[in-house]
Amino acid sequence: MRTSFLRLIPRGPTLLALGVLLGLVFPVLADIARPLMPTTIFVIVLGTLLRIDGQAVMAALRRPSLSVLLPAIVMVACPLAIGAAGHALGLDPEVALAIVLAVAAPPSSGTAAVARMLGLDGAVPLVVTVLSMVLAPVTVPLLAGWFGGLEISALELALRLVLLIGSAEGVAFLLRRHAAPVLAAHGGVVDGVIVAALLVFAVATMAGIRAQIAANGQAAALCVVLAFACNIALQVAGAALLSGAFAERLTVGLILGNRNVGLVWSALGTAASPRMALYFAATQLPIYILPRMIETLIGRDKRKARA
Repeated sequence: MRTSFLRLIPRGPTLLALGVLLGLVFPVLADIARPLMPTTIFVIVLGTLLRIDGQAVMAALRRPSLSVLLPAIVMVACPLAIGAAGHALGLDPEVALAIVLAVAAPPSSGTAAVARMLGLDGAVPLVVTVLSMVLAPVTVPLLAGWFGGLEISALELALRLVLLIGSAEGVAFLLRRHAAPVLAAHGGVVDGVIVAALLVFAVATMAGIRAQIAANGQAAALCVVLAFACNIALQVAGAALLSGAFAERLTVGLILGNRNVGLVWSALGTAASPRMALYFAATQLPIYILPRMIETLIGRDKRKARA
């Protein structure tokens, strides 16, 4: 079992891309996996928290750029900028709100695992993700209330986010307290479990999407284009924030671009309209497909360095 999970890690980017395609090509699989979405979100968040390195966290807290500036950019500046851009472009208010909520989500809990799959530093995205999750119950409801249009109060949304994140944090605390040596010795297995959960989640998010594409292909195509444009723009902006090594800049790009939309989606529940759900599902395409492209870029950069 352990070997099976470890084998998932180097194949992660390819598997995640295939997960989305499987959900689209085989709608039955997506329908079967759909009820597992809340569970996979819990497992992904839990796995992320279990991979916390106390020394790395303390080192990050001593660096304001990681402990204050980057989480503020991720959780506040990015959604405000994207919301302003959506308003300037005259997007449909429902789609514009969906985009803001997607970008208001903390970095994807699998970003650290994906970074490690790509041979990048997983410590920075892990620390920023954890700090952003702490902010999420405050910033996401405030941003949702600011832009308006949701059939759920900011307080109820905040409580749902606290429940989702807090329950995972509670389990992680107990496991780290009573099984720390085991977790330290099997970190790769935890990453493998995260990848497996991401794969199931990727398949599940495509439930009903094929039918929506058939019913309104133009709206679906617009959501996909916007999802890719938003993710790529944030990744490019993130890479431009640093003047360091290519790998470091790619890591920050992943943090800004790949968001845990499923966390916000699960917290919204039925308050997410079908149009919003369509966009949330569309965001999974760049999240799961772009790492495979980034893997190619890293390979080219390494070959140039050796030449």
